Amino acid sequence: MGYACPVCDTEQADGVHLANHLAVTASLGREEHLEFLETYAPDWADCSPEELAEEVREYAPEIDLPEFDEGGGPTFEDELARQTSGVGRGDLTRGTATEETERVLEEARELTRRMHEDGDENA
Repeated sequence: MGYACPVCDTEQADGVHLANHLAVTASLGREEHLEFLETYAPDWADCSPEELAEEVREYAPEIDLPEFDEGGGPTFEDELARQTSGVGRGDLTRGTATEETERVLEEARELTRRMHEDGDENA
């Protein structure tokens, strides 16, 4: 069981992931997420992820999460790019990404791929 974000319905694995999603998304300039936190967890900026999870979990619907095969889900970088590529996400994401942004994202994807490969070798 996981949680759906009470603002945007994004699936989260648990309360801590939900808290992190809300806090990071609000910090990236998503007004709806910031308003939610200011209303239901006004001290959110001073909370640890675990403390914030305790405050926001009750407002998020519990959901069944799909089972992913190893490597079957979107990467962290792909999901972050999807969530931060819309209107209201700051000047860097309006229009096309810069060459530097693309380079950094590609490097992050490669590091993530290597990390998963290293984890498979150690398992």
